[in-house]
Amino acid sequence: MKSKTEYFTFETKKKRELVNITERVAAVVAASGIQEGMVLVSAMHITAGVFVNDHEPGLWEDIWDWLQHLAPDGPDYRHHRTGEDNGDAHLKSILVHHQVIVPITAGKLDLGPWQQVFYAEFDGMRRKRMVVKAMGE
Repeated sequence: MKSKTEYFTFETKKKRELVNITERVAAVVAASGIQEGMVLVSAMHITAGVFVNDHEPGLWEDIWDWLQHLAPDGPDYRHHRTGEDNGDAHLKSILVHHQVIVPITAGKLDLGPWQQVFYAEFDGMRRKRMVVKAMGE
């Protein structure tokens, strides 16, 4: 079995930001030479996430609104007693999860017609890493 690992660094301009990383993940797959397998895409921070969904701005607004409804910023989370102020970011990360696995078929990402891979930042404006690991034959 072959594998290829690459790390991406993000430093978003805003505290909350959504980044389409599909082409970057596809480039790792292409460079790996893997024809059949899978690629793991994982945020390496507990206040960020990775998910697969549609690349449509109205949907992004709906997702942000939904996350804000379920984990609003500002309340006095118990986590804030540690001196942090990002309790909502930790909860939002759990809701979208921190990683996805995408199939590789015929040397390419095997996504549905509207699917894209996104990095979701919930506590940004500082350096964070993500790992992309392609595995297969």
